[in-house]
Amino acid sequence: MLSRRLLLAAAAVAGLALAGCNTGGASGPAEGDMSMGDPNAPVKMLEYASASCSHCATFNNEVFPAFKAKYIDTGKVHYTLKEFLTPPEQVATAGFLVARCAGKDKYFSVIDAVFHNQAEMFQTGDVRGVLLRIAQSAGLTEEQFNACLTNEAEIKALDERVTRAVREDKITGTPTFVINGKQVASGEVTLAQLDAAVAEAMKK
Repeated sequence: MLSRRLLLAAAAVAGLALAGCNTGGASGPAEGDMSMGDPNAPVKMLEYASASCSHCATFNNEVFPAFKAKYIDTGKVHYTLKEFLTPPEQVATAGFLVARCAGKDKYFSVIDAVFHNQAEMFQTGDVRGVLLRIAQSAGLTEEQFNACLTNEAEIKALDERVTRAVREDKITGTPTFVINGKQVASGEVTLAQLDAAVAEAMKK
């Protein structure tokens, strides 16, 4: 079982998220956000994502690899992941906490593993076991894993990031994609849709 403290923290943040309105905006990368690619790239893309969101997993597993190769790895797009929480919020919270415990250099590989193993977590109900396996593959011990899930400073920081996404950016669901300050898509998105959005952004 995940810790009671983690469950309560996730529930508090989730309650705030439900209070948001359904208009899109974005404040851009903020302190604590994780990014990849050239910071000087002409196009800046934000993805508001939840580690427990099935649509986010679909994007990560089926669309993002091609997008990354085409735009991020070539220096055309600077990508930032904005952490958000969707039901079951405690799973999303735990996934992000473990990724951050693994360190900046392993953050995205852990998030990728969480998305690829998301279906197993939900089908088996063994969230802790799957996340522990991912954590150990990233070099964490079980003791470190347990400490990750009860790290009050990291839980508070995550709470603040999600609060900012709701109150300032008016985000209500995931995945939500913002390119050069303009919300371009939400929910299921194809590479063709992102191709068009990037092409439009590069014209300006």
